[in-house]
Amino acid sequence: MAHDHHHDSHSNDGHGHAGHHHDHTDIDWTEMGPLLETQAELFTPLYERALAWLGHKQTEPGLIVDAGSGPGVVSCLLAEAFPGARVVAVDGAEPLLERARARAGRLGVADRFGTLAGELPGVLDDLDYPADLMWAGRSLHHLADQRAALAAFAARLAPGGTLALLEGGLPARFLPRDIGIGRPGLQARLDALQEDWFTRMRADLPGAVAETEDWPALMAAAGLRPTGTRSFLLDLPAPTTDRARAYVAASLSRIRDGLGDHLGAGDRATLDRLLDPDDEASVHHRPDVFVLAVHTVFTAVRTG
Repeated sequence: MAHDHHHDSHSNDGHGHAGHHHDHTDIDWTEMGPLLETQAELFTPLYERALAWLGHKQTEPGLIVDAGSGPGVVSCLLAEAFPGARVVAVDGAEPLLERARARAGRLGVADRFGTLAGELPGVLDDLDYPADLMWAGRSLHHLADQRAALAAFAARLAPGGTLALLEGGLPARFLPRDIGIGRPGLQARLDALQEDWFTRMRADLPGAVAETEDWPALMAAAGLRPTGTRSFLLDLPAPTTDRARAYVAASLSRIRDGLGDHLGAGDRATLDRLLDPDDEASVHHRPDVFVLAVHTVFTAVRTG
């Protein structure tokens, strides 16, 4: 599914993927790769806390599968968090898997790192062995039949293996409610637009099946035993770093490009100012820019 899973509007990383079709065929992944990688790197502290929590649930996995890995930032963090494990990054976009392999090489984990190219969930049938830990980071919601996909994920787990599903959380925040330009509450209005976009994206998936997003219940329906839910915070307060500012600018510009036609004229004008590097009120310069985001991880184990 070469889904831009570190980078979609509903990832609540603030990665506004809005306007891109869910399918990867119309996205230049070679061009998108560096952006996806640097943005996922920004979230490394959050991922590290999530993986430390996972380490208490699945203590010594032999095979870890990152289902929907993108450019492999989390795949490599998994390799570092579980030094005895082999990690396989699975994605539909070969250019992103190339980045994942290169990253594994730079970080010295290439000897126990592999990739598998193909569409989820069917490509998981090509795994040589069942997984002791499967990480699905915002990849499930790109699959038309999420219930069937979870059953396929569960089928590829070893007995005692854990599925870790990262979905939901809270919408990211970058700015105060009142930023001194435009009408206060801009980000809440952008959230509403992105929720509508996400609903359309799900509905437009070929063969889409509507599902109540009760992830523990769906994992239980797939034959797994839910073992925990925890949310993890990324808190990069103002005044923030240039890397965080670049992330905020990229996120807002994606929303502007993808959903600008659905914005009122006032909010469009405000976004344009926020994105103008020559404007002192832009996110490139203003001192009150921050990144505050929450991701939720749901875990379940295969008991039989």
